[in-house]
Amino acid sequence: MGVQGLTSFMEENGNILKDVHLRNSKLIIDGSNLFNLLYFDSGLDQSHGGDYDAFEDQVCKFFKALRDCDIDPFVIVDGGSDYTDKKFETKKTRAQSRINSAKSLSMGLHGSGGVLPTLIKHVFKQVLSSLKVPFAQCICEADQDIASLAQSWNCPVLSNDSDFYIFDIQAGFLPTSHFHWQKVSVHRGSSIRYIPCKQYTTTSFCRHFNINRQVLPVFAAMLGNDYVKLHNMGVSLRWEEYSSIVGRFARFDGLLNWLTHFQGQEEALDSVLRLISHSNNRQKTDAALQGLSLGIEEYHLPPSCLERFFNDGVGPGLGRLPEPLRVLPDWTLLPLMKGRLPSCMVDVLLLGRVMHGAQVEDPRLPCGNNTSRPVRQVLYGLLLSGRRAGHSSQRPPVDDVEEYYREGKNLTSSMVEAVLPSAAEQMQLDTLHQAPMSVQLKVFLETLGVSQSTLSGVPPHLRLPVAVTCYWLRHAHPPPELPVLQALLLGLVYGELCRQRKSQRGFMEGPVLERLRGLIQRGRRSLDLGVAHTYSQWQCCLKESLHLNQLLCLPLAEPQCAWLYKGTLVHQLVTKLRGGLTPDSLLMGGPCSGQLYRAMRGAILNSHDAAVIPLVSGQQRATPPSLTQPLDDLTAHLHILALEEDDDDDGAGGGSKAKPEDDLGWTLVSVRTRHKSKDRFNRARNPEFSRKQGRIGWE
Repeated sequence: MGVQGLTSFMEENGNILKDVHLRNSKLIIDGSNLFNLLYFDSGLDQSHGGDYDAFEDQVCKFFKALRDCDIDPFVIVDGGSDYTDKKFETKKTRAQSRINSAKSLSMGLHGSGGVLPTLIKHVFKQVLSSLKVPFAQCICEADQDIASLAQSWNCPVLSNDSDFYIFDIQAGFLPTSHFHWQKVSVHRGSSIRYIPCKQYTTTSFCRHFNINRQVLPVFAAMLGNDYVKLHNMGVSLRWEEYSSIVGRFARFDGLLNWLTHFQGQEEALDSVLRLISHSNNRQKTDAALQGLSLGIEEYHLPPSCLERFFNDGVGPGLGRLPEPLRVLPDWTLLPLMKGRLPSCMVDVLLLGRVMHGAQVEDPRLPCGNNTSRPVRQVLYGLLLSGRRAGHSSQRPPVDDVEEYYREGKNLTSSMVEAVLPSAAEQMQLDTLHQAPMSVQLKVFLETLGVSQSTLSGVPPHLRLPVAVTCYWLRHAHPPPELPVLQALLLGLVYGELCRQRKSQRGFMEGPVLERLRGLIQRGRRSLDLGVAHTYSQWQCCLKESLHLNQLLCLPLAEPQCAWLYKGTLVHQLVTKLRGGLTPDSLLMGGPCSGQLYRAMRGAILNSHDAAVIPLVSGQQRATPPSLTQPLDDLTAHLHILALEEDDDDDGAGGGSKAKPEDDLGWTLVSVRTRHKSKDRFNRARNPEFSRKQGRIGWE
């Protein structure tokens, strides 16, 4: 991101950066840059879909370090794309680069790029909320708003985006590569703590190279930033001729030497255009002028709405937004800035386009995002149906959306139809937040093909991921095998145990937690591409369902995403389950864990008819033949499961019924019931489907 090669150039000229001890200060943090840094620099898993709990731990440690030094953080994350769409080509290039990185990881190679897990932004925002760290999600891209707020508050910016070497921020820029938050220090002879770091200011840069700070944006645009790249236009200028050095940075040095002759942007830009026109035609010169103007404009700092948001908790208001952004309904602005609505809705409404991320998948198979497309179609339908009168007259009420995604090893695109389910036919975006909760819930469940009664036995905070799992089993291709489903559910149990241990809410399931924790892959990890592909589809389904749930104003409780998936565990579980290990053996000694597992499994199995159930149990090439069951046997087991649930309902005591509760207060409580001894179709064949244990209620 930012100006090509500028970070390396600054490292080469390290005396421009000044050593500082940061403490007792406000700090504006580039959130999108930070979650990249914390995930990649911590060496967390990229090949198996991510380890979100370990990422959460890193985020917590980071903000504890700031708190210990009396640093007040204000985190700002990117929203939708720039409404002018001037970075579109850059975004496509980066999307292809991520596909290449994912392909390398799928082959066991580790290149220079990285692949962030699908839910990383959700997890990051949720952790910030739980830590009560002030944060904002910009309507569009965040760089200008970050710089503007830092200038207004006279405090530094933390980022690794080289654009911040160009913004004129009085309190300076702290590159994250030199921000040693893991080495909190204490001033000698006192208890005052600080974080050692390096500070950059435009003043020190301009003094070092003897240039006027007004020409810094011209310097960035000429080198090439996210908005303009002259060499892509066929324009070539040899700045090396003005350099006093040779080698890698001669172009930088030559351009800076040339810029010493100018006092302002217009003067420098006019002179650049004269150089270009000498060796290029009028058409290329005009294109260069337009590109350079856009590139320079990016460093202008307009008034930011973030100061008012952080001080008073109010959104920008439509009147303060650029005209193209006024397509957004007024009610969406504050939730967008609070991170409670998906930023992709901005791209859908403004650009009619969505750019999907890349994950480690089998490149021979269709992109995992295809599995979640029907969910997105409903999201698009809700966004594009009945739009604001001032904008909807130019286009039909429901449109197609252009999606960019992986096909094979390359980035491709296609048009996707926006769809409205029957329950949403009367809904309009302007009044979506005023729809009855029952209607919002009906739309969500109809989209995923799950009934409300199916989820009634599942804890409220896990109903959404269970509903997503039901949807995934119907739509995933190739169909998931039984060990993959079992491992996914055991992963959800593991996350719930971790969540409860952290909250210290009546935790008594230590043996199960330690047993599962002992299976987590460490060191060099093997990769089953088929399993990776299947779980990538599940995460895509979960992400789009979270977006739809947010747009519908949370008819289902939003789960804590850090506890829903741990790639290095579930992949290893699949291997063990294929080898003969059973879920019951892993859940032994944990009645609460066992009941949670069976409640989720029961809801999933009950949501599928006989035509779909075989998808969960069918043989896959990697499954040993001895572990697969004939369809008749599996169907018989499902009948037994249904009978057991009927028996449970008949003999249920008061402790078995779900109580209304908030998401955070749910814990597992064991309730003893009488033992029922019935001869159940050869229980030893598959104890997971037939074994009976004490009843557990949700409290």
